[in-house]
Amino acid sequence: MALTGLPPTARTDLARVTESLSMLIPRWNVQLLLVLADKPLRYTEIKQRMPWLADGQLHPKLRQLTDTGLVARTEHGVRHVTYGLTNRGTDLIPVLTVIVSWADAHLEKEPVSAPGLETFRRARDVEDTLVLIAARHATPILWTLKARGTATATTVAGEAMPGYGLSSVYPKLRQLIDDGLVDVTDGTSYRLSASGRALAPIYGAITAWAAGRPLAEAAAHPLWGRPSAPSQQTGTWASTQTRLPPPAIPTTWRAAALFSHQTPARGFAGAPAGGPRR
Repeated sequence: MALTGLPPTARTDLARVTESLSMLIPRWNVQLLLVLADKPLRYTEIKQRMPWLADGQLHPKLRQLTDTGLVARTEHGVRHVTYGLTNRGTDLIPVLTVIVSWADAHLEKEPVSAPGLETFRRARDVEDTLVLIAARHATPILWTLKARGTATATTVAGEAMPGYGLSSVYPKLRQLIDDGLVDVTDGTSYRLSASGRALAPIYGAITAWAAGRPLAEAAAHPLWGRPSAPSQQTGTWASTQTRLPPPAIPTTWRAAALFSHQTPARGFAGAPAGGPRR
């Protein structure tokens, strides 16, 4: 993916981020990774934890995650096979923690009423966030606006969507405005909203993970690590203000860490968070 307005290092980071998002966005991938986070499991044990997936759905998911290098299939003997996270898969779990923190602060959703469902509700928070930023051209547009500060649709189209006509960028911008990640200024220019700027820890963490670097380096990202001037936040998906402090990037991780904090109370904004379920 070539964006003319970003320096070469930022374009490399963006390509890695979009590839990483493509690994996570297929439905149930995140939940399957979390099911395997504690220890390797046999196929029947995974089925017990995700009974809504038929064999025709679960087998391809495991094969896909194995092909991406996030899950390892280990044969211990005849009819004894386990699936567990690889080192790369294990390193990805703290990144999901960062995504959950953003979702807690910026996504409206129904309160959790059944404690036993908390793990999968948290996984759905990750999925709902991914729906917003992994949509086609969404992340390139957000990166362009982060680099530019404020940009016209013509600039966004030329830098984030090279090869596409100007008319193609407007639906993408409207969607990002509806999602609460982009604001309109003076009716002709666009900039990141407060929720859009708050994506910095997510993009920093994914960039570090994709490059095989420590997550502690996420806050020093050359683009998303810079402070931005405040702007008025708008949109349906985002709350009116951040309810939590900026999430810290963990350098160590325990299996329970992702779900150790409670969901803050909030009103329900009508539509379910993250748009229509995939």
